[in-house]
Amino acid sequence: MAITLAFDVYGTIIDTHGVTVALERHVGERSGEFSRLWREKQLEYSFRRGLMQNYRDFSICTVHALDFACRYYHVSLSEQEKEELMNAYRVLPPFQDVRVGLEEAKDAGFRLFAFSNGKADAVETLLVNSNIRSFFIDVVSVDEIQTFKPNPAVYRHFLKRSGSMGNRAWLISSNPFDVIGAVSAGMRAVWVQRNSDAIFDPWEIEPTIAVKSLAGMAKRIKNKATQPD
Repeated sequence: MAITLAFDVYGTIIDTHGVTVALERHVGERSGEFSRLWREKQLEYSFRRGLMQNYRDFSICTVHALDFACRYYHVSLSEQEKEELMNAYRVLPPFQDVRVGLEEAKDAGFRLFAFSNGKADAVETLLVNSNIRSFFIDVVSVDEIQTFKPNPAVYRHFLKRSGSMGNRAWLISSNPFDVIGAVSAGMRAVWVQRNSDAIFDPWEIEPTIAVKSLAGMAKRIKNKATQPD
């Protein structure tokens, strides 16, 4: 069976801090820290809704996180301005290493899927706008089972939808919680540590491989896959 790669989207192939350009018009020099808080709360709200079994899709978590960041920084935005920022979230740019990494993975004979907390239509829009949709066989969204990563049900759902097996399926993610979730559920996982200051959670669960960039990753996966567990 061919190796299957599940690429996390937000923060792994798509740069969520790309929204800082749009934010500069509203918060000026605080756009970077505002963007980071927005992203942190977006993830936190998805975690909490997953635990509460009170599902609302990822765009709702994003809106609520934006509202929190506005209150924290005492920024007053009109509904139109909020909608403009949400629209900016739909056209975020890919990281510079993404196209090369996807091309190498495709050339290696791997099966590529996008695997996201976001709704499928939102992810499709991002991938199409980034001109990388053609690399992926399909988009697998947690919205299909209405919970969020790192719920183990999400990773089981991916394996079922992609027709793959845990020992031949790899998650590719910059998010440590996602990597830990996938490995805990029986998959292999690559942690993409683009920032040298990024810290992996000091748990008993570690990534199968850690890389600095998607470029060269396919070769690392192929070499690791030939080694016994």
